[in-house]
Amino acid sequence: MEGIQQFVPLILIFAIMYFLLIRPQQKKAKEHEAMVAGLRRGDQVVTQGGIIGKVVKVKEDGEVEVEIAEGVKIRVVQATIATVVSKTEPAK
Repeated sequence: MEGIQQFVPLILIFAIMYFLLIRPQQKKAKEHEAMVAGLRRGDQVVTQGGIIGKVVKVKEDGEVEVEIAEGVKIRVVQATIATVVSKTEPAK
């Protein structure tokens, strides 16, 4: 019985860390993954480097072509898209 009582604080600390640190981070990662998967042409995005541009093409290999100025296009890895500023309406 004394052996179990020694592990109770350790188990409580792990449970608190799970609910305060690990679980919210997993939820945030899932939301980011869903946002990146939902990218489409015409969306205005901000990259993690702070570049603001409009999505011109979404490629299958995890890249996005972003137009940052008229006639200036760059290739960006989808995972580096930080936020979507404005979404376009889906095609009907």
